Amino acid sequence: MDICTRVEIVRKKIERACDRAGRNLEEVILLAASKTQSVDKILEAYRCGVRYFGENRVQEGVEKINELIDYKDIHWHLIGGLQINKAKHAVNYFQIIHSLDREELANEINKRAERIGKIQSCLIEVNFGEESKYGVDEDKLFQLFEYCQKKNSIKVEGLMAIPPYFEDVEKVRPFFAKLRDLKEQLEKSYNVNLKHLSMGMSRDFEVAIEEGATIVRIGSAIFGERS
Repeated sequence: MDICTRVEIVRKKIERACDRAGRNLEEVILLAASKTQSVDKILEAYRCGVRYFGENRVQEGVEKINELIDYKDIHWHLIGGLQINKAKHAVNYFQIIHSLDREELANEINKRAERIGKIQSCLIEVNFGEESKYGVDEDKLFQLFEYCQKKNSIKVEGLMAIPPYFEDVEKVRPFFAKLRDLKEQLEKSYNVNLKHLSMGMSRDFEVAIEEGATIVRIGSAIFGERS
């Protein structure tokens, strides 16, 4: 099955999930998780209408971004964990960083963004368990959010999470609902509007959309299983 066919299948599933949830299709961004994928495969997805791509590793992402520098309408997101010593490049190259999870990282992102006159869009990653070594604990989320609110060159636009893995995708639903609830609590507590929930991957993105996802990170369902 070629990439265009896979993209079309994913889009139809997104549309059906939006219908079930009574949501507008325009509310959901299809983000192709392009970790380890070649530039040729990214271009194939681009030709099939995909405009958002997510990289896990800064160096790999920067190399691809530079190679595709002429494709001005591509939106590049950093979806993997971010080390402080890579923050400079992350700020220079990525529109949104999905993995802000600690004050030290916020300080570095803010410093690097300030130097180039950028307001860096970020999502705070929440740690829901063993699937990820990254993410802030739930009980420290509000403290980190408030800390970021004081930074002039960071704009927190929402939350991200990687829930635990279950064969039955319905068992993931409570984690997606929890992330949505946390976002709503932040909005109410700080009188802000957070537009993004980055949650859901190839196996469970339909459930994530039903629970409010605005960005779904799709890898294997578009590019096929990694060898």
